[in-house]
Amino acid sequence: MKHIARLILKIFGWKLKGGLPADKKAVVISVPHTSIMDFIWGKLTFISQGVPTYILMKKEFFFFPLGPILRALNVIPVDRGNKENHIVERMVEEFKKRDVMYLTITPEGSRKKRKKWKKGFLVIAKEAGVPVYLGRIDYKDKYCTWGPRFEPTGDPDADLKYIMSTYKDANPRHPENFSAGD
Repeated sequence: MKHIARLILKIFGWKLKGGLPADKKAVVISVPHTSIMDFIWGKLTFISQGVPTYILMKKEFFFFPLGPILRALNVIPVDRGNKENHIVERMVEEFKKRDVMYLTITPEGSRKKRKKWKKGFLVIAKEAGVPVYLGRIDYKDKYCTWGPRFEPTGDPDADLKYIMSTYKDANPRHPENFSAGD
């Protein structure tokens, strides 16, 4: 699979920028998220490096035949309308059970323009005792990166404000659908 993923990325001109995360467990945010292609390029990048990643995705995508394919790709369905979902607790338990785990989350929570991002990834990282990598998908220069390492402080509002500021220069596929809080 690694070689196939590398070939697909090469054919389409995409590359990995920077090295692999030093940590064996982390939350990796994927920003910007304005297109379904973000999932494709991001997942191919992880596969091309032999890095197992789990991805949270809204449950509405888990219809037949797509559902079984997504589950095989370690995509976890999330019922965003169910407040009893306990996704933070579930993910913290998954981190505890595994020696290696990268959980990829799109903090925008939508491919539509959102001035306010979701903070759950920071809560998951803090409670699981893992760092956050500020991943990026860049359509201008066609690269994916895990980005810099960020240690949550316990103040999700301040952390999110800082993190959003680091994406002011992002190059999304659909710029009209992206906001870094501006």
